[in-house]
Amino acid sequence: MARGRENEKILFANEAFYAAFASGDVEAMNNVWAEDAPVVCLHPGATPIYDRAEIMRSWDHILSDPGVSDMQMHSPRVLTYGDVALVICYETLGGGTLIATNAFVREGGQWRMVSHQAGPCPDAPEDDDMDDDEAGPSLH
Repeated sequence: MARGRENEKILFANEAFYAAFASGDVEAMNNVWAEDAPVVCLHPGATPIYDRAEIMRSWDHILSDPGVSDMQMHSPRVLTYGDVALVICYETLGGGTLIATNAFVREGGQWRMVSHQAGPCPDAPEDDDMDDDEAGPSLH
């Protein structure tokens, strides 16, 4: 059961990321990202950003677009190893679907994001293509 509770915490951190994204909340996005661990962000079609301050500036720019409120995440799957976790999920925005890998580490007793990478995924499953045990919570 401990693994189940830990997965819930990881999924909660992932949900916090997408809630900040969909609401355009830069402060909430800042709170999701790790402060001590190395970080990287790979926005679709862009080069990696390794500097936390630059990552936050990129999110400030992205979140200022009113269209981000249409962002939806679905079908998250958690992989953990000690204090490191990956969440593989799908993002839908503007009629397109991306697959995302979000990495988290335990920092200060909380799961904090250290990496976000998203890219095109033409054959993404629909939310109801996965059973409830696999999908976990979603934003919609």
